[in-house]
Amino acid sequence: MNVKDLKVGCQTFTWEMLEDRFTGGPDDLLKAISDGGYAGIEITNTMIGHYGNKPKEFAAALKAWGLTLVSFAFGSNSGFTLKEEIGADLETAKRWIDFAAAFPNALVSMGSATVVSDGPREDKFAIAADVYNNAGEIGRKAGVQVAVHPSSHHNTLLFDRADYDAIFALLDPDLVGWVPDTGHILRGHKDMSDTLRTYRDRIRYIHLKDVDANGSWAMLGKGVCDTPVVIEIANTAPRFNGWLVLEEESETAAADPAGAVKTNRQTMRSLGA
Repeated sequence: MNVKDLKVGCQTFTWEMLEDRFTGGPDDLLKAISDGGYAGIEITNTMIGHYGNKPKEFAAALKAWGLTLVSFAFGSNSGFTLKEEIGADLETAKRWIDFAAAFPNALVSMGSATVVSDGPREDKFAIAADVYNNAGEIGRKAGVQVAVHPSSHHNTLLFDRADYDAIFALLDPDLVGWVPDTGHILRGHKDMSDTLRTYRDRIRYIHLKDVDANGSWAMLGKGVCDTPVVIEIANTAPRFNGWLVLEEESETAAADPAGAVKTNRQTMRSLGA
């Protein structure tokens, strides 16, 4: 696969992070992302809106805007680390796996395990792995790939390289893939390229995001993320499906999300993708 073969999608968290400052709905997201020049979308349980129980209608809307559903992403207030919530979390996983099953090759991305309760931090990895592995089995039966998306946000359990090593040691690589996020990796540890290479066999698709030298979010190409290296590694990942999903959380995006994601798409074009 070369750069020209890559497919570029957009993650809707750029609008989600605005919280009540965003007063639109999913159709507004589809328009902005299509107008921005993207081929695909990753949408979340928070942003799916009135399409949440209507996959056929969502498929029709995607087709109208010329978009493909790359992945459906969801998280949980349990942080996937509360033993008493495992059953509920797996019910939610099944709901969204069944939703994604209506879209050819769409994945389900499960958010980063997060510390939401007291107790030893190390004990929470086993709980999270139990949720992820069982969700992966639900996905296998439905023909939908499931992947985990570590983050660097507040109280994440999956922050530095030791955390990545710990969770991956507990995950079945055939049931649970990985959605590496370049920005989150760089905020947690500086060995982004080594982390990507070490776990390249688990990569399903990639979140491409940039940060500055201090770990603050930056527009793509304005920070320290070496995008050509990311693409080079992705091209050697055996299960990489070709999608680079751009996600923008910078102050620039907070001021003008549609403009920011359009600029990022132009940045990718300058790299040939």
